[in-house]
Order: sequence, then structure tokens, then C-alpha cells
Amino acid sequence: MRASEAKALGRHILHLIVAGELDEAHASLSPALVQRIPFRTLDWIGEEIGAGPVPPARAFLQGVVDADSLGGWPIVGSALARQMDRDPTGVLKACRGFIITGGKWFSTDILAERVLGCALASDFEGSLEQLSPWRDDRDRWVRRALGVGIHNWGKRSHGSKGLSHQADVLLAFLEPLFEENELDAVKGIGWGLKTIGRFYPDRLARWLHDQLFIKRLPHRKLMLRKALTYLSQDQRALAQGARQPS
Repeated sequence: MRASEAKALGRHILHLIVAGELDEAHASLSPALVQRIPFRTLDWIGEEIGAGPVPPARAFLQGVVDADSLGGWPIVGSALARQMDRDPTGVLKACRGFIITGGKWFSTDILAERVLGCALASDFEGSLEQLSPWRDDRDRWVRRALGVGIHNWGKRSHGSKGLSHQADVLLAFLEPLFEENELDAVKGIGWGLKTIGRFYPDRLARWLHDQLFIKRLPHRKLMLRKALTYLSQDQRALAQGARQPS
């Protein structure tokens, strides 16, 4: 499916949604969900759907989530991200609900990369405030999503010096999750730390030193192993016990 075809399909589905013909909209999408279509192509479909009115589109997306097909998750994530400028609070609330409904690593990661990454890029401070309760969420997939979203932020940052302060804020935000014990959540949070370390290694090394040797927080070995991935030998030494530089 070409980009033009995917976008045209998305616009057609949106037309049906706006007309209140949700069953027809799902029927129109169904063939795309049973084919092997690249996620980027599915994203184009979702972006067109998300461009329309929020309430009917949200009802349609709930049906896609309930159908639980692999190809549906990129569509849902991209549609929600497209709604971020009009309904940021509602988007994050819906995303959390969809993550819980999906209850799998791939549905969580697909949604978190698209929705949380977009939220942090569009309104960093406001999004962190809304995401703060997710750190204590009972659902491990919701907690995992925070790390995956921060991974996406790291990719978008490209190590820009102008975003160094945001990297520090995100590390402080993740501090309560350094003690995470559920393996599924640990993997996502560790992924976020790993990507911060790729682009802001000195900051991560100092932060890890504080967690391990100043605050002495308990942690899973996998969490630390992921966080250390991109650090140099000297940075690893600092993170794992060397004296802080003056």
C-alpha cells in the first residue's frame, strides 16, 4: 500500500466515522489489519483518522483496541498523537486505558512511543505533570510506558545541548522507578535510561552514581545493565562507584 493509498483510506474511514457509520468504518479498515503492512504505512492511516473530530474518532479507536490486532496499534497510537493539540488530557487518559486493555509489551510500546513521545515533545512540563501518577500505577504496563515514552524523547532530542535540562528533569522523574521490580516494567524503564545514556551519558553517569552510592536504592540488575549500555569506561566507573568529579 502506497502512502497516498493509506492516506486516502484513512480519510475514507474518517468520513464514515463522522457520518456515524462505525461498523462500515471498521469493515473498511479490516483488510489492512490482516495484511503485512509496514507500521509507517499504518501510521498514515491513523494520522488521517486522528485529524477528525475527537469524540467519534475516540469511539472508533476503542473498537480497534478491542479487536486487538497487531496492525491496529500503530493506527491507534498515531491517531491519538494527532489529537494531542486539541485534547492533551483526554489523549493521555485514553492512552492509559488502551495500554491496560492491550496488556502486552508490543501494544504498550507502540502506544507509548507515539503518544507519550508526542506529549513530551509538545508540552514537556504539562505532560510530565499529567504522567506523574503513572509512576505509582498498579498496572505494570502503564509504568513500562513511561520508560518507552522517554526513550522516544531521547531519540527526538538527538543530544541537543538545549535539551540537557530536560534530560535532568526526566532522570529525576524516573528516580522512583529505579526501584521497579516487575520485569516487564523494568525493561521499559531501562530502555528509557539507556537512550538518555546514549545522548546524555555524563548526566546519566552522575545520576546513576547518586542512586547507587548516595541514596543506595535497591534495583534490578537488568535495570542497571540497560542503563550502562552506551556509557564509556570512565562513565561506567563513575556510575559504579568512582568519586564524583569536582
